[in-house]
Amino acid sequence: MRTLTDIAQDASRSNQGDAPLAREAVAPRGGPGASRAHDSAIKHVTGRAAYIDDIPSPADTLHVALGLSPTAHGRLTRLDLEKVRAAPGVVDVITLADIPGHIDIGPVFPGDPLFADDEISYVGQCLFAVAAESHRDARLAVKEAVVEIDERPASLDPVAAAERGEFVRPTHVHERGDWQQALDDAPHVLEGEQFVGGQEHFYLEGQACLVLPTEDEGVIIHTSNQHPSETQKLVAEVLGIPFHAVTVEVRRMGGGFGGKETQASPWACIAALHARRTGRATRIRLPRAEDTRATGKRHPFHNRYRLGVDARGVLAGGEITLIGDCGYSPDLSDAIVDRAMFHADNAYSLGAARVTGKRARTHKASNTAFRGFGGPQGMMIIERAMDDIARHLGEDPLTIRKRNLYRTKDPDGTPRDVSHYGQRVEQLSLLQDIVARLEESSDYWARRREIAAFNAQSPVIRKGLALTPVKFGISFTVQHLNQAGALLIVYTDGSVMINHGGTEMGQGLHTKVCQVVARELGLDLARVRITATRTDKVPNTSPTAASSGADLNGQAARDAASKLRERLFDFAATHFDREAGGLDREAMRLEDGHLVAGLGEDETRIPWGELVQAAYMARVSLSEKGFYATPLIHYDRATGRGRPFYYYAFGAAVAEVEVDTLSGEYRLSRADILHDVGDSLNPAIDIGQIEGAFIQGMGWLTSEELRWNDAGRLVTDGPSTYKIPAFGDLPPTFKVDLLQGHPNSRASLYRSKAVGEPPFMLGISVWSALRDALASLAGYRVSPALDTPATPERVLMVADALRRTQDASPTRPDHAPV
Repeated sequence: MRTLTDIAQDASRSNQGDAPLAREAVAPRGGPGASRAHDSAIKHVTGRAAYIDDIPSPADTLHVALGLSPTAHGRLTRLDLEKVRAAPGVVDVITLADIPGHIDIGPVFPGDPLFADDEISYVGQCLFAVAAESHRDARLAVKEAVVEIDERPASLDPVAAAERGEFVRPTHVHERGDWQQALDDAPHVLEGEQFVGGQEHFYLEGQACLVLPTEDEGVIIHTSNQHPSETQKLVAEVLGIPFHAVTVEVRRMGGGFGGKETQASPWACIAALHARRTGRATRIRLPRAEDTRATGKRHPFHNRYRLGVDARGVLAGGEITLIGDCGYSPDLSDAIVDRAMFHADNAYSLGAARVTGKRARTHKASNTAFRGFGGPQGMMIIERAMDDIARHLGEDPLTIRKRNLYRTKDPDGTPRDVSHYGQRVEQLSLLQDIVARLEESSDYWARRREIAAFNAQSPVIRKGLALTPVKFGISFTVQHLNQAGALLIVYTDGSVMINHGGTEMGQGLHTKVCQVVARELGLDLARVRITATRTDKVPNTSPTAASSGADLNGQAARDAASKLRERLFDFAATHFDREAGGLDREAMRLEDGHLVAGLGEDETRIPWGELVQAAYMARVSLSEKGFYATPLIHYDRATGRGRPFYYYAFGAAVAEVEVDTLSGEYRLSRADILHDVGDSLNPAIDIGQIEGAFIQGMGWLTSEELRWNDAGRLVTDGPSTYKIPAFGDLPPTFKVDLLQGHPNSRASLYRSKAVGEPPFMLGISVWSALRDALASLAGYRVSPALDTPATPERVLMVADALRRTQDASPTRPDHAPV
């Protein structure tokens, strides 16, 4: 016979349905510092996590396809859409002339028209949009357009564009000390040039949105988007309506990496135009090839250095020039090239230096944010210089790197703890300690000797080893973006709902914010749930970018929770009358789902649910808003001086590679990483971020090659031609450790540090190890120039060139400096 308990359990399972709960219903406590599963982990692996294309839409939903330019540069002379309008299933067709409000949707600076009018600036530029009854009808209708363009030569070379003075934004300079005198006085002066390739975001979920018209003049937008507030603003301006008439919602993204910070907005604007014109729901989803052609990438960079060093290889000073390929418009290039300039030193004191950043205009899709936001491209030139100095002096590259790390001062008293833009580098001993610990734990020097011996007797397969550090600044370099808000709601059953301005793209931000609230309120993580990011809950938010998602939004959630907690303490102190004397307000705390007052025998414990019910009955507010603005940061662009970063995150990686010098093919055989995250908010998620960032950085520098033909058309527009790292590219030995016992020196969220972007640059160690392996072909006396991505073809060409050089040399040293 079934008991009442059996019936209740069956009812509970029925209420849950087949889909898993957002988190385990019986989960133990798991505040910051605990390794907890991603809040949507089960949904991810079972396919139940809802993305934009999974959202049910009304039966009359229209589907949008885009008419894109087949030409990189020219003048649009004819656009005949009569056959498009007459095509089967077509309901609406729009061009620039149909926009009632703003036509330019440049996120910071003008230059991004929603549709081309006269000037064509890149292959993939949007000319018109079609809304039809089905996706197939819309795509077939686009082919009926008559498009005539007076084609002109395309500018595809950013160096040539810079020489002609063709820039999307003015050139900027950081200068500290007499760099020219430092070059004149240095016993050794080295020069080098480097091409650093771009990178396609290749998010699993492409650009997509669903727009629903509201009963007034507004719209509700479901979008895969890192910056909902900016999309709200741009859609409102394009439609010519107030911001409050536009609501943008983001539950999750299937990857973003920066590609949905500004470049998710155009598609929402186009869909919103169709929705308001037709009064019907409208859906856009870009096919992979169109997505790849129509959106920007990581900026390719052309870098140069001229540096003076002493006899020990210590930098005295010099100049570094960075030329970013920005594409046709500013987009975020001003800030991206700025960050490349900020990170042109990486972890090393440049001495007296001038760093120049140029923003070249080319006829390509406007390049945009990508994990690291210019920092990786800036770091590459100084890492090349470290290798070059080592080969020039006959030293091991690690020795040269250690001598140049930021430090308090040189033996002669010269300060070495201030960057070329005037910010003092803190936690210097931590930077030194990370490198020293990893050097020891990875057995760097023993492996160096083994690799040198192997290379001496191996004519074809050569091994390489490199240890590279990372120093990455955390904060938006645009000051006003360093703010965040949150909304906290406690319901009368004691369950808690938190909403904040950050967006979830798989990085675990929502999980960390839930952990913060659980800790502040002394609750099990199961009692805290997060809702989709919405502009009508938390307004005027910053993008989820710059590694600041948890720093900003976690602090805002903490602020809301702590204010609500203090309100409940004030209420409890007078309401719960302990022998008519009240409870001790100063000794109150929330823990294990209880309000606890007093100590020992005088301790009083009140269940959280009872406390919440009592507060509700006494008409005490059970919701609260939180806000946070990062302190201390400032930057004077006129002088190129300031403190643009709240703190620095550090890390280091050792990579070992094996190269077949007859084919150029190679593999990463081992990687050791030690990374600084302060007091980790969630070690499991942080380690996952480090692993993923390292592999993504390795892909950027090795296999991910973007190629345009002479006409300016991107030919690597899909997985058959563009190669991201796969599971088989993981090294057989992959060791990732979090640095323990070093909390953030700044008052960050529970003394943690950001983890989204800094580990990306650890992938530079793989590129440096490839150079090390190739250098062995010339007895480690030559520092090979290896542009990125270091594809097998590039590696083979460098190997062949080194062999020819070595064959012509009268001596053939074959030992590695140790």
